[in-house]
Parts: sequence; C-alpha cells; structure tokens
Amino acid sequence: MVSVVQNVAIDCADAYELARFWSRVTGRPLHPEVKPGEPETQVMLAEGPVLHFNQVPEPKQVKNRLHLCLRPETTRDEEVARLLAIGATFLADHRQPDSTGWVVLADPEGNEFCVLRSASERG
Repeated sequence: MVSVVQNVAIDCADAYELARFWSRVTGRPLHPEVKPGEPETQVMLAEGPVLHFNQVPEPKQVKNRLHLCLRPETTRDEEVARLLAIGATFLADHRQPDSTGWVVLADPEGNEFCVLRSASERG
C-alpha cells in the first residue's frame, strides 16, 4: 500500500489573498465555494494535488524547507518578469551563462519558490 499526496499545505496570514496570488501564478481557479476572509482556501490545479492555504497566527520566520518549482509555458525570463509584476519578490539569481539555472522568488508572504527553464528552453 502507498499514500497519495492530497494537497500541498501552505501556512499564511491571509489564506484568501495568498491563494489569489497563486491562482494568478498557475492560471487555475480558487475552489468554487471559497469567499474572502475564510481561514482556508484552495487553488484547484489541473493535475496532481491542490494548493491548500491555511491561515495561521504566526508569521513566517525562516527559509522554507519545502518549496514549489515552476516550469513556465513561456520562457523562464518572461515568466520571472510576469511574476514580479503580479507581486512576487526577487530573491536570488542562479541563471548561468549557458542559459541553464533558475531564479528564486518569494510570494507576497515570503514563501520561496523557483522558476525553472521552460521545456522548449531545455531543448
């Protein structure tokens, strides 16, 4: 027997607003029954587990031990620019001269995530 990953839970100060950010990142909708101010909400991904946002009282204090890695449909650099425009923060640049590498960003509550090269950039 095995277990199936149901969701990826993300603790946050404002579940609805952070879920709205990730909905824009992924292009996927919020759970249809969620309303502003609710302490839990979900982004319904097309495949795999949902992103589940839990409102908690304590703020984020240290680097994530688990993070999401995004593979964009467009180029890595175009996606980084788009994500910065919708509220992400730039943290670190691991791009290499040969076009490999990734960029580390943070969501509006400081949760780190990576933007990888697109499938077409990987050749």
